[in-house]
Amino acid sequence: MKIIPVVLEGEHVRLEPMTAEHLPALSRIAFDADLWRWVPAPMRTEDDLRAYVEAALALQHAGTAMPWVTREKSSNRIVGCTRFSDIQPAHRTLELGGTWLISECQGTGLNVEAKYLQLQHAFESMGAMRVALKTHHNNLRSQAAMRALGAKEEGTFRNHMIMPDGSIRHSVWFSVIREEWPETKTHLERRMARFFA
Repeated sequence: MKIIPVVLEGEHVRLEPMTAEHLPALSRIAFDADLWRWVPAPMRTEDDLRAYVEAALALQHAGTAMPWVTREKSSNRIVGCTRFSDIQPAHRTLELGGTWLISECQGTGLNVEAKYLQLQHAFESMGAMRVALKTHHNNLRSQAAMRALGAKEEGTFRNHMIMPDGSIRHSVWFSVIREEWPETKTHLERRMARFFA
């Protein structure tokens, strides 16, 4: 698997490999508490954001992650982040996650195009056999979005994480596998055509 930072560009969104230079732009959008409601590491301060970016870049350097910032092309502004993580070249598997978008860009089709670009890169350039996605058991919106992408629900990791408030998160897992990618690709292309008609 080629684990090399790469720009993924569509008609409406551009995924740029994350760098420390993106910190100022991210600091303008990253502190909406709703973005972090379902994740075990909240984003409250500039130090939290710096640690988030540094951790992502360290994992990229180790060859186990590929983090991107998400740029809305029409406005040329950074509107969120996404990444590949838990990349396992020996098994040709990875996880697609760490995705967040500012509220005004949610439901606009930008994330559909971003996921299309990421899945296309995973299966067609990296040779992935499986791309996994996971979310909090109470994050029904995220679960619906994963189903709408065409991902198949696999099951739940019970008592998977401890949240900042001490509650227990069960993680619901989804995946797309290599054999499903052609059908999923067509499905996503149709969805994008409806969003951006």
